[in-house]
Amino acid sequence: MKMRRFGLIAAVCLVLALLSACGEKAEEVTGPDPARGRRLYLATCIVCHNTDPSKPGSQGPPVKGSSLELLEAKVLHKRYPPDYKPQRTTKAMPNYPQLRKRIPDIAAYLAQP
Repeated sequence: MKMRRFGLIAAVCLVLALLSACGEKAEEVTGPDPARGRRLYLATCIVCHNTDPSKPGSQGPPVKGSSLELLEAKVLHKRYPPDYKPQRTTKAMPNYPQLRKRIPDIAAYLAQP
C-alpha cells in the first residue's frame, strides 16, 4: 500500500515537473506577451499608476505607450533614459529588478491600442 502511494506521488510529481518545464520552454520560444504584461502591470504597477494606463494614477503618470528603453531605465534602475523629459519630477518609484525578464511583456501591453 505504501509503495503504491509513493509511486502515485512520484508519478504526479514527474507530470508536474514535465508540465512546468514545457511551460518554461514555450515562454522562451514566444515573444513578448501583452496578456502576461497586463497581469504584471495589474499586480505591480497599479499601486501608483491607474488601472487604465492611459490615465494618471494616484502617484504615477499615465504610462500607456512607454518605450522598452524607458521601462527598463525606470523599473530596473530608478532613472530616465538620456534626453528623456519626465512627466513628473518625483523620485518615489522603487525599482523592481525581479521584473527584468518581463519588461518586454509589460511594454507589449502598454503599446496596445
